[in-house]
Amino acid sequence: MTPVNAALWAAAILMGLQGSSSFPDSRVDLSSKNLPSVPRDLPRKAESIDLSCNHIQLLHGGDFKNTPLLRFLNISWNSLKDIDEETFLDTPLLKDLDLSHNGLRNLSGQQYLLHTENLLVLNLAFNKFLTMTLGSEFSSLVKLETLALGAQNISLGDFKNIAKVKLRTLTLSLENKPWSYTAGSLIDVQAQRLQIALTGSRILDHDLVADGLSLFAEVELMNLRSGFKDLSEQLIERVETLTSHLYLTNIYISWKDLTDSVNILLHTSITHLRISDVTMYNMPFQETNVTQTSKMKSFTVREAVVKDFFFSQEAVYNFFINMPVESLAMVEMPAIHMTCPKSHSPILQLDFSNCALSDSIFSRVEGEEILDCEKLDNVRKLNLVGNNLRSLQMLSKRVQYMKSLQHLDLSLNSLVYDGLLECFWPPNITNMTLSSNGLTGSVFKCLPKATENLDLQNNQVSVIPSSILKLGNLSSLNLNSNRLRDLPVCTGFPLLSELLLKSNSLPAPSVNNLESCPELKTLDVSYNPFTCTCALRSFISLGIKSKRRSHTRIKLLSWPKDYYCTYPEAVRDFSLKDISIPEVSCNVGLLAAAILGPAVIVMIAIVTLCHHLDVPWYMGMIWQWTRAKHRARMRQVRPEDLLGVEFHAFVSYSQHDADWVQNSLLPNLEGPAGGLQICHHEKSFVPGKTIIENIIACLEKSRRSVFVLSANFVKSEWCHYELYFASHQRLAWGPDSVVLVLLEPLPQYLIPSKYNQLKSMMARHTYLEWPQERAKHMLFWANLRAALQADLPNASVTHEEE
Repeated sequence: MTPVNAALWAAAILMGLQGSSSFPDSRVDLSSKNLPSVPRDLPRKAESIDLSCNHIQLLHGGDFKNTPLLRFLNISWNSLKDIDEETFLDTPLLKDLDLSHNGLRNLSGQQYLLHTENLLVLNLAFNKFLTMTLGSEFSSLVKLETLALGAQNISLGDFKNIAKVKLRTLTLSLENKPWSYTAGSLIDVQAQRLQIALTGSRILDHDLVADGLSLFAEVELMNLRSGFKDLSEQLIERVETLTSHLYLTNIYISWKDLTDSVNILLHTSITHLRISDVTMYNMPFQETNVTQTSKMKSFTVREAVVKDFFFSQEAVYNFFINMPVESLAMVEMPAIHMTCPKSHSPILQLDFSNCALSDSIFSRVEGEEILDCEKLDNVRKLNLVGNNLRSLQMLSKRVQYMKSLQHLDLSLNSLVYDGLLECFWPPNITNMTLSSNGLTGSVFKCLPKATENLDLQNNQVSVIPSSILKLGNLSSLNLNSNRLRDLPVCTGFPLLSELLLKSNSLPAPSVNNLESCPELKTLDVSYNPFTCTCALRSFISLGIKSKRRSHTRIKLLSWPKDYYCTYPEAVRDFSLKDISIPEVSCNVGLLAAAILGPAVIVMIAIVTLCHHLDVPWYMGMIWQWTRAKHRARMRQVRPEDLLGVEFHAFVSYSQHDADWVQNSLLPNLEGPAGGLQICHHEKSFVPGKTIIENIIACLEKSRRSVFVLSANFVKSEWCHYELYFASHQRLAWGPDSVVLVLLEPLPQYLIPSKYNQLKSMMARHTYLEWPQERAKHMLFWANLRAALQADLPNASVTHEEE
């Protein structure tokens, strides 16, 4: 593909396909398919169709009737001889049409153009046009921006039908055929740029170049291989030209022709010279002088290749660095060094991007000493992107005398800084770009103090040290694609207003750190591995407030579409705005209050209810009943120990309590209700014996002794004797041989000191309290029967299983 075709193809892609769909059916590639005609089954959604390099000879009306969305059509490199005037009747959106390298013969008979009024790019180069006379149909192309043509003869009036069309670029392809140009033929053309593309060894036409320089603001000469001396002479003749921008593209030139042409151009009114895709030969071994005064503003060399192996690199570098221009660019060249100008340079902008420059840039060696450049003190903007720079501290020394430097771009290098040596930046750098290097947090100790905008994206920064250089003017900090694990503290840059932290390692940004950033307005923390736990709750709140804008001064960029959970697994890929983390689950105090508060209330309610329902009393009675049953099962009594025992219990009570004993106690223990044998003095004392003898005899015949305690009991002398003798029996039968029934409350202070055994028993043993509530009587009797029940020898005893 020739350079002109490549340029037009790029223009077509850039202009014609803007906004085109990315659906599979929108772009159709049918190039090199040996097609004899346009296929009938083109997809209806097609927006871009490539039919290049086939064998299509004719385009018919209706060939594209099924593609109403068509915007770009390439039918170059076919055998087209004719195009029906209704071919593009159904493609109103067509913007880019490439018909180059075909067999069309008459530029005044392209009637199909009447239906392409929306065309932006039209390429008709490399057809078989004899004359450049454009037909009236070209006047309908009012939106046309780029037009490429080629014919054997260009005459006056050939372009009158596009006199009202304001082109951006007109490309004239000078083909390898007998060719002639009449001076003044381009006077009807309104275009910003004129491209003159040569093929083979064709030499530039003097009149064509003269018209180009006098009629167009931009002129591009493409594919030059010779004739540079003639061009130089013509430029000398025309010191004042309309052309301000001159482009030399894809040229093959000797060093002498190049430098001579540049020196001549420096004397003309051309302000911008750009040389692209240049191959240089016969390189110098000695210095080449360069003109020191000129009107030229910018000089650019891009994609230069040197054919020679042996030459003076310093001579080449000296020629370029000493040019009297404001902007100098040497881009995509194999330059490994750059020297210092011999005198104070007027250069304001330097661009040495994508070369092979090392840390020795802008230095020279004198004896054993390395001297840094002091002659570039007017440089305001320096671009060193994509080189082989390694030491940030060394680079600060190389540019330390550029006192006017404000913008420095060092991205896409291999820069590192260990924090050991001091840096020497010039004082006025405000914009610093250090993206895509190998810098760590120590870089904050080696930065220009006046920096306002700092770009450190795609480095190795994991933490910003507390002892950083104070950057009092820093307003924008880009730390995208680093390794930060938390939001930085703005102690070292109090005026920070924009902080970009996209694609770092922040699981739960600490919003509290932002309190040290009083001027922060814009924050980007998207695409981080967020851990959706309690620690993230405040950050989610910040995002929600940021969306409302009126509730926070900070705007959170890309919220909420680029903020997702990565942990826990249950909420992976959930948007942060959809995650709810209750405050009560994160606040220990609230959590304790939420749990303990209801628990305490429930406990109080239970205690109150239990107290109201006498639950403790019931529980105590059930516990005693259970213990009594357990002791009855576990206690092993030898048969010989039971000889003479006739009663389950001997009841001791005060005569004042006889009614309760007779009417309540005995009926519930004896007979069918209780099934127990009870010994009491009214029934079991033997007349004729003394009371003491009867007491002792009853105690010996009973397994247990029941004492009905009351205030009357402690006043009875006989009750005291019965308790005394029972306490001795307790030693033989064990601690459960005595059962205390408290008929009424009996405080310890009411018990006389002689009843020390009673006090001891009440202190060591659980006693049964007689309840006043009738509903509790049944459980009381069951508990008392369980405590007294035991096997008696030669007695029929009914065992109750309570």
